[in-house]
Amino acid sequence: MNLNGILIGSEDPKGLVDYYTKLFGDPGWGGGDFVGWQIGTGSVTVGPHDQVKGKNAQPGRVIWNIETTDVKGEFDRLRDAGATVVQEPYSPGEAPEMFIATFADPDGNYFQLITPM
Repeated sequence: MNLNGILIGSEDPKGLVDYYTKLFGDPGWGGGDFVGWQIGTGSVTVGPHDQVKGKNAQPGRVIWNIETTDVKGEFDRLRDAGATVVQEPYSPGEAPEMFIATFADPDGNYFQLITPM
């Protein structure tokens, strides 16, 4: 098996597409109401979903990660592009060589930059 992507459903997919385009550049594909970006070997797709209304009431329930060897540098780049910062880069106590930074999208979904494990 291979987890190769994530689909983010939204009541306002255009708002998410605009947000993620500022962060990750022009989408790599789009079809109908769905738009996606290739990030490394995985993908992020945004589209409408009839079971999603409003903002995410529990943003910590599902958090998707982007690995990078330069968490601090990529954090600065995404923040400067307009990403909503939830947590600046930090090292968890049990892994001082690791860094994590957390962002939120306009629907309140969390994603993180994380040092490769």
